[in-house]
Amino acid sequence: MSNAPVLPPEIARRRTFAIIAHPDAGKTTLTEKFLLFGGAIQMAGQVRAKGEARRTRSDFMKLEQDRGISVSASAMSFDFRHYRFNLVDTPGHSDFSEDTYRTLTAVDTAVMVIDGAKGVESQTRKLFEVCRLRDLPIVTFCNKMDREARDTFEIIDEIQENLAIDVAPASWPIGSGREFLGCYDLINDRLELMDRADRNRVAESIEIKGLEDPRLADHVPADLLAKLREEIEMARELLPAFDRARFLEGSMTPIWFGSAINSFGVKELMDGIASFGPEPQPQPALERQISADEKAVTGFVFKVQANMDPKHRDRVAFVRLASGHFERGMKLLHVRSKKPMAVSSPVLFLASDRELAEEAWAGDIIGIPNHGQLRIGDALTEGETLHFTGIPSFAPELLQSVRATDPMKAKHLEKALMQFAEEGAAKVFKPSIGSGFIVGVVGALQFDVLASRIEIEYGIPVRFEPSQFTSARWVQGPKEVVEKLVNANKQHIALDHDGDVVFLTRLQWDIDRVLRDYEGVKLSATKEMMQ
Repeated sequence: MSNAPVLPPEIARRRTFAIIAHPDAGKTTLTEKFLLFGGAIQMAGQVRAKGEARRTRSDFMKLEQDRGISVSASAMSFDFRHYRFNLVDTPGHSDFSEDTYRTLTAVDTAVMVIDGAKGVESQTRKLFEVCRLRDLPIVTFCNKMDREARDTFEIIDEIQENLAIDVAPASWPIGSGREFLGCYDLINDRLELMDRADRNRVAESIEIKGLEDPRLADHVPADLLAKLREEIEMARELLPAFDRARFLEGSMTPIWFGSAINSFGVKELMDGIASFGPEPQPQPALERQISADEKAVTGFVFKVQANMDPKHRDRVAFVRLASGHFERGMKLLHVRSKKPMAVSSPVLFLASDRELAEEAWAGDIIGIPNHGQLRIGDALTEGETLHFTGIPSFAPELLQSVRATDPMKAKHLEKALMQFAEEGAAKVFKPSIGSGFIVGVVGALQFDVLASRIEIEYGIPVRFEPSQFTSARWVQGPKEVVEKLVNANKQHIALDHDGDVVFLTRLQWDIDRVLRDYEGVKLSATKEMMQ
């Protein structure tokens, strides 16, 4: 880290991060409190609160509001102290792991939220693995301490064992459940007390001189104070002290304890992200690595969201700026089409509100409204031909065929499906035999989301039906061998929305047979989304 370039102050103050968590760990509530403390919203509303006025600000799709889950990753920018936070919300539901994976390619650090009673859950483990692949630094927040929670050492042990990462406590809880009073801040040696009466109030901090300060007894009952002193002494002996270098390389995570719904521990967590979190990091491309301090503007599309505003049939490409100082109206080269593109109405997001972005810097995430020119993986530069790497597309695990219930609308359905394919919401395959389309997704819930969106956004009721195929693989290899394979296996062949050849399989035997009979052919479960 020491030989990293000194970034211009405007870039150095940026912190771009994602929140990852198992469903129900309290991620949406935490997101809201971030916005609240960043001064971005006046009032935190719960996900299922009454009245539209209190809808969670970060969940804008109808299905999310009905089910109370976050389905599509949304990005939000706001200021906190002198830092600019770019927060990318990820879907917590395991059926949307691909969207989450791609989101993690656009951030410099991740905040892992775990439930104090449940500890490390399956989905957290999966998401953590993704962070591992990218060596992302991870900050941990143990939520819901105001409910019956497990023993603090037990929670820390579980994280260390399950995720093979060292945990350094940044705060230590005092009591739990009904007895939860607050935390002792181990970094600044002070006491943080929770206000149960007002959930939106920031906790009060009491400056003290270490754990032996007699004033502690004025605020903490004797039995809890004795336990706190004993536990912290043990923690200091048994657990490693926080080391920023190890955190930045991804082998240590600092942990804060709190209760997001009571606004407790959130500000300390935000301070931690601001003080210790990494500045915008270099981004990998095929040609070279792009450093955030370079003058020329470069960026890549990591997500496309269609119909964010159904009235306008618009699409917004979410672009992570990798370098430079972007200004509205700039002409950038769209590398895949080799055409210049004037970016005249870029937007910054505050959940579902958006405002025109007059300028943005490396590390920021801007939205570029477009009519389908921009796809996931596309690079935008000031002229240099760059191909950003590491943005994957995964083979779907579930395949179904889709039909419009009204045959007259088949043509419209094709258009809708292509939009969703380009957005990355599903894989759409056109079999070489027969009409109709096969849709592939990672999780079953995505079929419900697609059916709901196709009906709401395009007015086409559709039916998903079981398909004879169970998985899809991209075909790679010498041109003549691939052509031979295609001609001999027409019933298995389809094209994806980019026109690439896909082999649809029923059994593992189909894959083995192809690899045996066609030398040099590879059947791949991922496709690099480099355009």
